[in-house]
Amino acid sequence: MTPTPRSPEAGTPDARADAPAHPFDAFLVTTTDEGVTSGVGTLTVDELPPGDVLIEVSWSAVNYKDGMVTRPGNRVARTSPLVPGVDLVGTVITSDDPAYSSGDLVIAHGYDLGVARHGGFARYARVPAGWIVPLPDGLTPRRAAALGTAGFTAALSLHRLELLGLRPGDGPVLVTGASGGVGGMAVALAAARGYEVVASTGRTAERAYLVGLGASDVIGREYLVVAPERTLGPERWAGAIDCVGGPTLAAVLRTLRYGAAVAASGLTGGSTVESSVYPFIVRNVALLGIDTVLTPIEERRAVWGELATWAPGPVVDTMVEGEVDLAGLAPVLEAILDGRVRGRMLVRPVA
Repeated sequence: MTPTPRSPEAGTPDARADAPAHPFDAFLVTTTDEGVTSGVGTLTVDELPPGDVLIEVSWSAVNYKDGMVTRPGNRVARTSPLVPGVDLVGTVITSDDPAYSSGDLVIAHGYDLGVARHGGFARYARVPAGWIVPLPDGLTPRRAAALGTAGFTAALSLHRLELLGLRPGDGPVLVTGASGGVGGMAVALAAARGYEVVASTGRTAERAYLVGLGASDVIGREYLVVAPERTLGPERWAGAIDCVGGPTLAAVLRTLRYGAAVAASGLTGGSTVESSVYPFIVRNVALLGIDTVLTPIEERRAVWGELATWAPGPVVDTMVEGEVDLAGLAPVLEAILDGRVRGRMLVRPVA
């Protein structure tokens, strides 16, 4: 089901019909031969990239990619200056597309946002209409931002697994990298759907946190290791969501049950996977690659519609570690790169 545009909830200021003429605050990252500088500056609407829909940003969230664009020599940022923020939630101010009207609440994430064109760390953003997801019923703007790219990645992973037939009651579903943003969301969403979720993490101190998200068991990385001399391991998992990659993904492939699948979206553990063809031929398993940058917009809107019904609101709220304004962004971007952000950090461009 494709969500339809919603107007602002009670208490939200009415959107203005005309584009603002005054400068507005934006967090800008500038790359020169001397290095990378970042901080709060100002833009005007005329300096925003072309697009059909002008959005006043209510919320964004800090993602690892947002931190990466601030690092010298990164391969993520493709323009300068750049407003980071790969996801945003806000209110339509003006639209050249009849599908959207002033006052509609919308979500945008992925595509070129925050990497090749200005993203969500500013008061205003302008995007093509074909990138927009109407905010589904059942989600507030703040909760949609808390879900953000991480929640969508987790939901798309589960969506694809269910297309292949995975259902609650089939057996344990493994989530690797469960302490990270996508992993934590995957634990919460799958548990809310009724799955028996086993969370794998290298951070043993996070057991209570992951159980609170809905994990029925929490295991260390060492539990996934299978004796290297064995072609296949024991059949453990009815399905898996892998947020790590590398040797972890290889171990998951060797221990899936017959006909099961793993949805892979991460590479923090390595970008190569050493595997024989035996899991695919002998056990009929499937490896599903999950990309959320260029997900077709109709599937993107459909998954957000599912996410609005799947997401356990109070649990998602507990994953919000804090909120910052633009002036407080720099240390949070450093923290996420250093692995010091467990849940979600929200950004409110206008305090």
